[in-house]
Amino acid sequence: MKKLETNDWIMLNSIIYKIYTMSDFDRMRHELIEDLSMLVNFDSADFYLASRDENRLLDDPVMYHCEEDMSQVYETLDYSMGIMLSGKSLIYRETDIMSDETRVNTDYYKKVYQPNQWHYSLQMIIAKENRFLGVITFYRVKGKDDFQYDDIFVLDILKDHLAYRLEQQTHMNNYVEEKLTISEAVLKYELTRREKTILQMLMSGRENADICEELVISNNTLKKHILNIYRKLGIKNRVQLFKMVKEWE
Repeated sequence: MKKLETNDWIMLNSIIYKIYTMSDFDRMRHELIEDLSMLVNFDSADFYLASRDENRLLDDPVMYHCEEDMSQVYETLDYSMGIMLSGKSLIYRETDIMSDETRVNTDYYKKVYQPNQWHYSLQMIIAKENRFLGVITFYRVKGKDDFQYDDIFVLDILKDHLAYRLEQQTHMNNYVEEKLTISEAVLKYELTRREKTILQMLMSGRENADICEELVISNNTLKKHILNIYRKLGIKNRVQLFKMVKEWE
């Protein structure tokens, strides 16, 4: 197991902080890969999300020292399809599932690895609650050694954090496409009667001071109710609330 130095832990902590706090999702993915290059030795990488198109598996790539979208090639990989769709987060080297002698003769190796002078790869499958969410692949050029368990250890620290962020992003994308009525949100997320009242008042544009006065509660009590509503709905602020819930029934 890799013994991380103090600077490594500082970098990991910074990466985790960005995973949770960067509002620009694609920028977070770009910076994640760039920051990881200081902890894991790789030459190129790509980060794909699970596609919402039923006819596709991967979509919306972020690439690091890669120039071509390889999603259609990925989707032809019979030997990795089962791993991606297993519903479990997993980190593995391609050499863990087939010998080096076999993989260099595959069409995938010839179409993807050879043109880019890559030889080894390390893949991070991201999933949560039996749902595939995305995949990051790191590549090393010919002449370098294969990835080691030390590299897997570093990525293993991050996989659950990424799974949570990707799941939240998936929810947000769905909310933007189809807003809920207030009643639907109350039922779906099991809001209390008081939380429903506060949600209705928030959606009608009432200021916090007005809500406190009408309900005869303190500002701190109101903030606790609002935070509970946000937590149940899986959002962080009022902007996201208005994107998720309709203003009227």
